[in-house]
Amino acid sequence: MAGVRLEEIRKVYDNGHVAVADATFEVADGEFLALVGPSGCGKSTLLRIIAGLETVSRGKVFIGDRLVNHVAPKDRDIAMVFQSYALYPHMSVAENLAFGLKLRRLSRVEIQRRVAGVAAMLGLEEVLESRPARLSGGQRQRVALGRALVREPSVFLLDEPLSNLDAKLRLSMRVEIARLHRKLGATMIYVTHDQIEAMTLGQRIVVLKGGEIQQIDTPMVLYQRPENLFVAGFLGSPAMNIFHGYLRIAGGPHLDLGDGEIMPLGIAPQAVGSYRDRAVAIGLRPEDLQPADGDTPVPWPRITAVLEVVEPVGNEIFLNLSHAGKEIVLRTLPRTLPEPGATMTLTFDSKRLHFFDADTERRITL
Repeated sequence: MAGVRLEEIRKVYDNGHVAVADATFEVADGEFLALVGPSGCGKSTLLRIIAGLETVSRGKVFIGDRLVNHVAPKDRDIAMVFQSYALYPHMSVAENLAFGLKLRRLSRVEIQRRVAGVAAMLGLEEVLESRPARLSGGQRQRVALGRALVREPSVFLLDEPLSNLDAKLRLSMRVEIARLHRKLGATMIYVTHDQIEAMTLGQRIVVLKGGEIQQIDTPMVLYQRPENLFVAGFLGSPAMNIFHGYLRIAGGPHLDLGDGEIMPLGIAPQAVGSYRDRAVAIGLRPEDLQPADGDTPVPWPRITAVLEVVEPVGNEIFLNLSHAGKEIVLRTLPRTLPEPGATMTLTFDSKRLHFFDADTERRITL
C-alpha cells in the first residue's frame, strides 16, 4: 500500500473555469479519506487527477514517494470504482473480475487465486457464472468493487460508488466498504456528495466548495467545530440552525434579529468583546435546541417559536418551527407535543452555540 500527497494542485479548464484551486493535503498509508461537497465542488476532478485521468494545470501528485504527474493511469498502481458499475455485459462475473488481470498477463493460476479470494470476500461465489443483467444492484456494485480488489493496488479510488443504489442497499454497502477497509488496511479515497456517507466512512474528511478546500479533519471535529458557515451548514442532518443578526449587550447579551426580535444568548457581557454591535451568524445544532420544561437548568436562555410540522421518525422526532420569521429545526426524543400552530418555549445551553463572523463567515471565539 502507499499514501497519496497533493501539493498545490490547480486545475483550470480552457474556458477559464477553475475546477480545483490550490489543493494541498496528504492521505496516510492505509487511511480512508472522504472528499465531500456539493455538485461542481471539484471532488471528482481531484480523484481523476490522482488517477491520471485529468492533467493538472499546476502542482504535484505523489503516490508513495513517486511523483506521478506524467505517469500513465495504468502505471500508477491504483484501482478505481466508478459511479456507474462499468461492467462488461457480455462477460460473466468471473470474467469481469479477471479481465484486468488478463490484460496484465498474470498467470492463469494467479488469476484464479485472486478471483476466488475476492469472490469469497464479497459473497459472489454463487454468481460467478452469471452475467451482470441477472444481478441485483447490490451484487453489481460488489462486482465493481471486486474488480478493483483483484488488482491488489496501492490505492483505491471510489467515485460515488453507491449513488445508484436504494437507501437500504446504500446502508448495507456502506457497512461492507467499511469492513473491507478494516480488513485490507488499504489506502482509500472516497468521493461522495452525501455527507452521511462521508461522516460514517471517512477517518478524515476533506470538505470542498467551488474548487476550494474549506476544512480537513475527522468527522466529529468537523461536526463539533466547523471552521466556517459552509461547513457548519453542510455537515449534519438536519442541518445546523443559523441565526443572523447583531450582537448587543444592553439588557443582557443577545442577538438582535431585527424587527424587535431578539435571541438571548446566556453568555457573559465581557465575552462579546470587540464584536459588540457587529453583525454575526450564530449556529445551533437541532439536537442542542430543546423544549423547555421543569428539568431545564434555570440559566439556560429561552426563545419562543411556533410549531409548524412534526416529523416522527421512530426513535426521535424532528420539529419544524418558525422563530422571528425564520425556519428552525429541533431534534428530540419521542414525547407528548402540542398541535401544529401552538407556540412553544425552547431552550439551549449557551456553551453549544457556534459563532461566525458575518463578513468572512469564519468561526470566531467569544
